[in-house]
Amino acid sequence: MLNEFCPVAHGVARIGDAWSLLILRDASQGLTRFDQFRKSLGIAPTILTKRLATLTEAGLLQKRQYSERPPRDEYLLTEAGRDFLPVLVMIGAWARRHHGATPLNRFADAETGEEIRPVVIDATTGAEIGTRPLKIIPA
Repeated sequence: MLNEFCPVAHGVARIGDAWSLLILRDASQGLTRFDQFRKSLGIAPTILTKRLATLTEAGLLQKRQYSERPPRDEYLLTEAGRDFLPVLVMIGAWARRHHGATPLNRFADAETGEEIRPVVIDATTGAEIGTRPLKIIPA
């Protein structure tokens, strides 16, 4: 079965769905608490609880208690979660380029305020991904 060895299929299985992507987006912007995610996303509490559990089990978030009375947890990005930020930025850049009929927010460098233009580069060849043919090598 092709998906058994497909890195894209494995990655998508760890992330889940659009809600999970948006939770990771918000976490990368500093949101950590259940109520912050709920307010930002307008998501049903039951769905948010499931998505946070899935992202925690997948190792993208870690749950940490910040209050004992009442018991309250926060969700922090792990290294794997922080490594996902470029993927989110690329999805956003793709949407702006191909589905930006409505004005969409932009990503900017926090220090300079300059809008960023994300690209994915192959570290071996220095070529921008998408400019050269690729092939899948069996595991």
